[in-house]
Amino acid sequence: MDDLRELYQEVILEHNRKPRNFRVLADASHEADGRNPLCGDELTLYARVKSTTADGSDVIVEKVTFQGSGCAISKASASLMTDFVKGKSLKEVAADFDRFHELVTSSPSSPAETDGLGKLAVFSGVREFPMRVKCATLAWHALRAALENEGETAKTE
Repeated sequence: MDDLRELYQEVILEHNRKPRNFRVLADASHEADGRNPLCGDELTLYARVKSTTADGSDVIVEKVTFQGSGCAISKASASLMTDFVKGKSLKEVAADFDRFHELVTSSPSSPAETDGLGKLAVFSGVREFPMRVKCATLAWHALRAALENEGETAKTE
């Protein structure tokens, strides 16, 4: 368990110091703001989607970026998420949202279900700190709001 905690800390700190995809996406087709009023995390998520079929029935996330400020967990989660969802269909992204949310909200006493989550598995440690779940899920809520074109600020409450 100590090795997992050490990895968790290393990955979180690295992505906080040097977040991936931390910029405005000028040609974004979707955009949403995200706010965590409890701790002050704020971000804007930008996504560009494209259809891979002539009839538009299959849409993938071509590119995702974000900008904002917040705690290390919030920024690292957004950084890892933006890499993770690139090239995935909207259906796959929705399933990933559910898996990630389940990972960070499940009981710390039960085994963490990390299959298919890649580096996002490091966030299993968040479930030991319920107040940090909202930090870890903020970017995911903003992505969902952007892809569903909700037009409102995504909140974690």
